[in-house]
Amino acid sequence: MNIKDVTASVADEIVVFQQKYKLVLHARNTLVDKVSRYVLKQQGKQIRPAMVMLSAQLCGGVSDATYRAAIMVELLHSATLIHDDVVDGAEMRRGLPSINALWKNKISVLMGDYLLSRGLLYSLEHKDYGFLHLVSEAVRRMSEGEILQIQKTRSLDISEEDYLSVISDKTASLISSSCAMGAMSATSDEEKIAALKSYGEYLGLAFQIRDDLLDYTGDSKKTGKQMGIDIKDKKITLPLIFALRNASLSEQKMIRSILKSSRKRAVKSSEVIAFVTSKGGLAYAAEVAEGLAGQAVTSISSFPDGPAKTSLLRLVDFVMIRQY
Repeated sequence: MNIKDVTASVADEIVVFQQKYKLVLHARNTLVDKVSRYVLKQQGKQIRPAMVMLSAQLCGGVSDATYRAAIMVELLHSATLIHDDVVDGAEMRRGLPSINALWKNKISVLMGDYLLSRGLLYSLEHKDYGFLHLVSEAVRRMSEGEILQIQKTRSLDISEEDYLSVISDKTASLISSSCAMGAMSATSDEEKIAALKSYGEYLGLAFQIRDDLLDYTGDSKKTGKQMGIDIKDKKITLPLIFALRNASLSEQKMIRSILKSSRKRAVKSSEVIAFVTSKGGLAYAAEVAEGLAGQAVTSISSFPDGPAKTSLLRLVDFVMIRQY
């Protein structure tokens, strides 16, 4: 199963979205336009715009407002990725040099700001105030989630509750907003909008836990990132949280010592992976992700069957079996 198969029911709409998005990205300033065109080259699977389309389909049909919602979501997502690469010092993005690698940090930060402001102004131009509220809330949550993660990484002390709060804000917020905006573009039924927002929230949580599991179990050739990179970055995710919770004080001390020195002794990440595996951390995280995926499915169970619902259900399956 690949993502194009999952989102096949909105394949034509995605083509239209790409055309409209390209027009919105065009800028009169030559440097801004050059970087904007490079952003287009870096586009990934475009799952979030597809979720906007599918949610709209489920609630009545895709409209001009749906395309505007998808454009806003993609502008925000692109802006956050650019800023993330600056924060992380990343030199590659989806197989291409990152924007900060080519144009340095100052241009990258300003470009991220430009894309964010472009999305906000775009919503104001079309009086999409409901979209504006959802996007603004997502930006707030993503920022707070990132700050909480940095705070907890420094102290190497994060509870399961803190972890779920971080991934809810950092990852699930934009996915839930995408689904809610898609629904809002097709209906004014608050129950339907809320149901799809919940679907996106649960799916986003499951997605991030599965992604964190790949740091322990993934094939670097498929994932595009080196195994154990979260460990080297001292990111304590759910598998490690569970393992530490079920370890002796001496084991906890040893693992935290390894994390503190992980950048100097990268090979030690294998010890952390072995520790997490032996303590059942991987199985526990997979179980939590499975439960959240089930809640995503339940959130849209009341909608009538059809291509859009089938696609959204298959998207849950895709998230749970993905290896990259």
